[in-house]
Amino acid sequence: MTSLVLTVSETLRYRGAIGQWSWVLHRLSGLGVVLFITLHIIDTSWALLYPELYVEAIATYQTPLFTIGEFLLVGAVVYHALNGFRIIIIDFRPKWWKYQERAAVIVLAGAAIILIPVFIGMFGHVLNFYGGENQVLPLIDVLRAQIPFVVGIVVAIVAGVLFSFLQGLIAGGGEKKSDKSGSAIERFWWSYMRVSGLLIIPLVFGHLAMMHVIQGVFDITAANFTVVGTDVINQSGTAVEFVAARWNMFLGGVAIWRLYDFGLLALVVIHGFNGLRYVLTDYTAKNPTLRRGMVYVSLIGALVLIIVGTLALIGTIDSTAIEMAQRAAESLHQ
Repeated sequence: MTSLVLTVSETLRYRGAIGQWSWVLHRLSGLGVVLFITLHIIDTSWALLYPELYVEAIATYQTPLFTIGEFLLVGAVVYHALNGFRIIIIDFRPKWWKYQERAAVIVLAGAAIILIPVFIGMFGHVLNFYGGENQVLPLIDVLRAQIPFVVGIVVAIVAGVLFSFLQGLIAGGGEKKSDKSGSAIERFWWSYMRVSGLLIIPLVFGHLAMMHVIQGVFDITAANFTVVGTDVINQSGTAVEFVAARWNMFLGGVAIWRLYDFGLLALVVIHGFNGLRYVLTDYTAKNPTLRRGMVYVSLIGALVLIIVGTLALIGTIDSTAIEMAQRAAESLHQ
């Protein structure tokens, strides 16, 4: 906690030097993306496992609170991707470090150039939805729907710290000094973050274009719309049929959108939660038990999301699930 307070106070005292603010924005945008993918992967799995819950989840996304969050999310993803690319280039060309301030300005300008037309496209979907006769969930229902996620995060933190405490008791407390093996592992993660970052950029930009610009979150529940990336009509107007149409799309015998989403799942979750590990261990460095606990929290989060996401991707959304979603959608605002 002392480290966190020091980071905030020193950032404010730094008087706006762009290198410091780039570092802060990179961390904040990364944390925001990790929070979203946690919600997104779990609720998307409900299309297969709990269709009624998925209907409610999408309805919460179609509310003013989450609409604001969607714009912040897209901004965070674009900035984090471009700034990460800047970091990768300078890491592999250290002699270019002298240009880092100029590069940080280019990142901000590039993000603005990308986001202006993206936000205009997204805002068109917003106007069409809120300007129509669509019903919106009350704010209290939206907040209540987030309680299970908050509880899950708290449970993961408690489990991680408890496991760390028990390990400390068994091992006699403290942390082992880093050795060559530990250094090799960290070198691997350093390389992974940069390689995965490069691979993620085209995948996540493609996903943002399809799911937030071409067809926004509001179109997911639009009846008789062609599902983006397919030639299938969403006849029921349910988010469950939308997901089913994409995952059942085959090209050359390959379920291309399942493969695409699995690539995103594996790369983004591991990248995101390893980044989370960096952040959490930075602020718990003086307490071995908490520091180790934060490593376990990151590991638990990544494993849960990969397992849940994989189970959803290899499953089959049948007509029964779509019918259940239709009934849930009909009764949602009653």
